[in-house]
Amino acid sequence: MNYFFQPDILNDITYLDPEESNHCIRVLRKKPGDVIKILDGKGGIFTCKIIKADPTELSFQMLGKKQIASRDYSIHIAIAPTKNLERMEWFVEKSVEIGIDKISFIQCRNSERKIVKLNRLEKKAISAMKQSGNLYLPVLSEIMDVNQFIKTDFGNTLKFIGHSETGSSNPLITTAKAHLPYLVLIGPEGDFTLDEVLSAKERGFLPVSLGSSRLRTETAGLLACSILNLINSQAG
Repeated sequence: MNYFFQPDILNDITYLDPEESNHCIRVLRKKPGDVIKILDGKGGIFTCKIIKADPTELSFQMLGKKQIASRDYSIHIAIAPTKNLERMEWFVEKSVEIGIDKISFIQCRNSERKIVKLNRLEKKAISAMKQSGNLYLPVLSEIMDVNQFIKTDFGNTLKFIGHSETGSSNPLITTAKAHLPYLVLIGPEGDFTLDEVLSAKERGFLPVSLGSSRLRTETAGLLACSILNLINSQAG
């Protein structure tokens, strides 16, 4: 099934952007009268009929809508971006395929990258959503200093910080409980500093380990996302 993306379809926007239009008309050879499926990234699947097969602005008529309820848990990963942006693109793509609700980027003392341009990462997230059929597009947030980030009020979210000193941490897989909102901090290749870990603990973040191996940043982020999804899938 080929899906297309129009986040404002419920606001009476009845056309696709140039990239989506071009793929539909020139690559998939869709024609006026053909029926397509459009996602809004908020759980909606829309059955639509092509009215104008313009490869720069395809227009459509909505025929029907199906709304998929959101999960009874949410996953928020706050991660220090890697020097090689392709590794962050991989993390975004794979975490969306598995299921994630929000990705925040944090700047730490040992961070390798201090600037993140979200445009390309958002495109990767949209592509992964359409490919996987996960119907909720995660929120991607601009980079923020970790010390400011941890001061945010996250409500009743269960907060964790992963770091390499596994001897002083509990495994995430046995610590997290099902059916809750989660936030996991993932540090840079050089790990969080001791001061950053202590500050996070003071703000209610529980130190956890992701196993005995020393993981790359993007691998650790994806593993945390996978573990939390697994906990909830097994809980039923």
